[in-house]
Amino acid sequence: MPALPVVGVIACRRSVEGEDAQIVKERYLDAVRQNADALPLIVPNNLDADDVINLLPRIDALLLTGSNSNIAPSRYGSTQAQRGMLDVTRDNATARLIDAAVERGTPLFGICRGLQEINVAFGGSLADERDIGTQEFSHHAPDDASLEAMFAHAHGATVVPGAAFEKVLGVSGQIAVNSVHYQRIDRLGHGLAATVHADDGVIEAVAASGTRAPVFAVQWHPEWPVNQHPHDIAFWRYVGEQARLGARSNGA
Repeated sequence: MPALPVVGVIACRRSVEGEDAQIVKERYLDAVRQNADALPLIVPNNLDADDVINLLPRIDALLLTGSNSNIAPSRYGSTQAQRGMLDVTRDNATARLIDAAVERGTPLFGICRGLQEINVAFGGSLADERDIGTQEFSHHAPDDASLEAMFAHAHGATVVPGAAFEKVLGVSGQIAVNSVHYQRIDRLGHGLAATVHADDGVIEAVAASGTRAPVFAVQWHPEWPVNQHPHDIAFWRYVGEQARLGARSNGA
């Protein structure tokens, strides 16, 4: 039986029983194993620079997940008020991981917060829709919504013709995406291109150009529910394909 490629999955820092803990929601691990046909490996976010350098040769792709926490506004030079939960250790770790993955040529993928982390690492900024005023529609369900209702909150989006999302996933035209975020891209990072736009213009997916390996991220949650939409299935298949290519470049 051939060895499975390894996808590193970033953890979040949370307090459990009064102690700091590293956690990953199982839906991300399940999607990597079942839909990308790869082995998920939880990557703690309390890594220093040397840890990151030692980690990357041991994984074949890196996935930055969504999270209940927001990125600290200071990370992108903003003085806007802090909103919601922060995870500064993750902010620090993902900044190191993104830079090192791009330099090494490790395939890099982002979901929700992960897309925002990639945008910030590439020099972009974020906005919080709660600070913007009148909008066409909300990108997050009401705070008192059940988990199922929160992820059922969705809207239309359009794939940019000829962009990476269409090219590598084979998906074009109009798609439906769930919407579970308050922070979103404001200024797009250098070297990133928007590949999907929401009907109100919000950037829903990005890809990098000129990198040694793919840098590819979506604002929605393709892991919930993973088998509902063809474009979500295609996302995970692409993660697996690129991880297998990464395994070959790692000598596996």
